[in-house]
Amino acid sequence: MAIKIKTPKQIEGIRKSSQLAAQCLKHLEQFVKPGITTKELDTIASDFMKQHNATSATIGYKGHGVQPFSGHICTSVNDVICHGVPNDYTLKDGDILNIDVTTILDGYFGDTCRMYAVGDVTDEAQALMDATKECLKIGLKECYPGSRFGNIGYVISEFAHKQGYSVVYEFCGHGVGLQFHEDPEVSHIAHKNTGKRMRPGMIFTIEPMINTGKARSKVDESDGWTARTIDGGLSAQYEHTILITENGCEALTDVYGDY
Repeated sequence: MAIKIKTPKQIEGIRKSSQLAAQCLKHLEQFVKPGITTKELDTIASDFMKQHNATSATIGYKGHGVQPFSGHICTSVNDVICHGVPNDYTLKDGDILNIDVTTILDGYFGDTCRMYAVGDVTDEAQALMDATKECLKIGLKECYPGSRFGNIGYVISEFAHKQGYSVVYEFCGHGVGLQFHEDPEVSHIAHKNTGKRMRPGMIFTIEPMINTGKARSKVDESDGWTARTIDGGLSAQYEHTILITENGCEALTDVYGDY
């Protein structure tokens, strides 16, 4: 399928939804502390979306033949790579948590995630989060008209491997905006100068998942969603929804001004 080029009206709608998703992550900051459950965070996020006339794209999402996802957000703790289902797990001091939010606002989708340190985390955990955030920044530098999508994965994997980390290859970024998942798939490990060329109006996510141990994942049979590292090592992820502009790119979900 062809990669959709969004119209100015669509871009504005996707931008608003993307900013709301990011604002939801920012709102959750104050609640991510030892003693709260991931299910309680899910309720807080759901209430925030409702207050802003938006809904969650994940609740009831069917995926690939597994049971529908039961959370309004994804909450991935420690060795969980992605798609962690909110439940009765109580956060404790030293945990690292990824929260992934996808909002639907006026029919448009915005997708973003970030890491949270719960209390005092280890140096290993902090270094992993810092490196993963840097991977996203490095990937963004490859986003401009004429660049090829493979360059994103090439620079991310080059950096991560030099730091001694592995890059998850079983999950990837994706087109987004008019639907939850669109073309193209955006791999975080790829060969240089491969893939289709970027054009203004394309919107997609970059969401590197970086592990301290092996790159592979295993999915919990209990829910059919929660993907963990196969060796129990830590995993971290950051994500932005990206718009290719005439001169470069815009991180539509960047409300912190980091990118």
